[in-house]
Amino acid sequence: MSSETISEGKYVSLTYSISDENGNVVEQNDLPVGYIFGGDSELIGGMDKALHGRRAGEKISMEIPPDQAFGPHDPTLTFVDDLENVPEAFRFVGAEVTMQNDAGETKTFYVTSLEDGKVTIDGNHPLAGKTLNVSVNILDVREPTAEDIANAGRPPAGSIN
Repeated sequence: MSSETISEGKYVSLTYSISDENGNVVEQNDLPVGYIFGGDSELIGGMDKALHGRRAGEKISMEIPPDQAFGPHDPTLTFVDDLENVPEAFRFVGAEVTMQNDAGETKTFYVTSLEDGKVTIDGNHPLAGKTLNVSVNILDVREPTAEDIANAGRPPAGSIN
């Protein structure tokens, strides 16, 4: 295990678990995930700041409020319509519906509910408005190899040649 600390340009390998405010695990990665600290990859909610200066073998837990995660829930992105107005292909919870506004911009919405002949379609991220609890296990911290750079993204400018 390396004694290096996480800093700009270092390759970091970790596992993590993210749960919502009710303790439901919403994402978990037990296989190591690698990235170059300060590079192209961006972690949610200040995780970079929490990891900075840490070493392999350390475990951290943090609470990430909605404004630092997936933002607040925007009620203007939720629509309810009669089921009969929705094509058959989208009549199941989880269906992805791409909508386009007058400016030609597209956004993906998800069918979140089918009840009493009505369908609810929501354009919010499923975790919008939720406080997240993140647990991270730092596995390795070291100088990145050429392969790490190819697989984990570009390092910050000026960090390695």
